[in-house]
Amino acid sequence: MSSTNRFATRVQQALDGLHLKEPPDRDELRKFVQALDRRKRNRILRAALQSHFESEALKPYQAELIKMQDHLEKHGQKVVILFDGRDASGKGGTIRRVARYMNEKHYRVVALGKPTDEQRTELHMKRYIEQLPHAGEVVLFDRSWYNRAMVEPVMGFCSAGQYRQFMARVNGYEDSFIADGKTTLLKLYFSVSKAEQAKRFERRKNDPLRAWKLSEVDLQAQDLWPEFTEKKFELLRQTHTARNPWWVIRSDKKHLARLETMKLILRTVRYHGRARSLNISRNPEVCVRGDEEYRTMNRDRSWRKKLKARR
Repeated sequence: MSSTNRFATRVQQALDGLHLKEPPDRDELRKFVQALDRRKRNRILRAALQSHFESEALKPYQAELIKMQDHLEKHGQKVVILFDGRDASGKGGTIRRVARYMNEKHYRVVALGKPTDEQRTELHMKRYIEQLPHAGEVVLFDRSWYNRAMVEPVMGFCSAGQYRQFMARVNGYEDSFIADGKTTLLKLYFSVSKAEQAKRFERRKNDPLRAWKLSEVDLQAQDLWPEFTEKKFELLRQTHTARNPWWVIRSDKKHLARLETMKLILRTVRYHGRARSLNISRNPEVCVRGDEEYRTMNRDRSWRKKLKARR
């Protein structure tokens, strides 16, 4: 749990103990603040300011995303953004920040559930292709066709043959998506550390507002960490291409991950009227090219040793 969330929890506990009205009026809040010792008051202030400044820091980029949308609509262009990666890596929260102020008529968030019995008999890509954008539209996939490359083979939801077939064909599919010259495809892999993932799972278990996020896959993600690492390695090795590269977003620090995602989108999608004073340069500690991540993983033998020991 982040420090901001811990402080917010403490504030709520203190408020509950005072039996304040819902919502408390100014006098009650003033009494509450005065009753706090200096140390607690400073902690709460820092947490509130941090949350405020992080939100404000994103707004210039969110404004640029609106400009980008206007350009796409006027010129009939299309954007597809894939948000993939490990469970609890911050994909959903980032999508919400990216889309927060965008024109809802011209974007869609697609989060497909389990395929139906009929869909299982069809081409794996079919139900995703049906969701691709129309002219002037942005589609953000909260997990994409790359489920077949990561979750499905690890959890046994597809056969080894289906996995190999997908990996052999997916680059060709993606080349066909952008062949019209009007479609931009951006592939993002959100990478969270094992320790941070464990913290986020624990928070979901203990928070009734987030408990619904815990799935069967989530409950096994920590135990299957080496297997998911292997699939990430193969994903980058086989599907990072010059035309459709992967970008790895290191997401232990959620705010930086959200900021770098917006900057990456603005660098990738060409549009008129960009604010030249806005810094959209890449932070290489947070936003990493897929081929760079692959080389790093290839040099690191520890994950292979752990995987070998399990087999």
